Amino acid sequence: QVQVVESGGGLVQPGASLRLSCTASGSIISIGPMGWYRQAPGKEREHVATTTSDGVTTYADSVKDRFTISRDSYKKMVYLQMNNLNPEDTALYYCSARCRIGKGWGFWENFWGLGTQVTVSS
Repeated sequence: QVQVVESGGGLVQPGASLRLSCTASGSIISIGPMGWYRQAPGKEREHVATTTSDGVTTYADSVKDRFTISRDSYKKMVYLQMNNLNPEDTALYYCSARCRIGKGWGFWENFWGLGTQVTVSS
């Protein structure tokens, strides 16, 4: 009973910025890494950015210096600030959260949202 919900997508022109948000809710003991992935039409899902619970971040080479991932662990939220967007960034963006659930010490499981569409077009 964990839900992951993304928001913030939209249609923007090249060079514009967008900020995606993702929240995890439900019976969660703790959250480990949270990240963003994207899938463009006809392509496989690819990693965009990840942040650990300690704040260590990793980025795909294609978004380095343009995208910034951050998280608010208290609110169980992760954000993706996307600057200088270009048409190649057009995709359905998914949020992923690795959560510890269950009873006692629980166990770890990955959860995904349904995605938020980002379209970059003039």
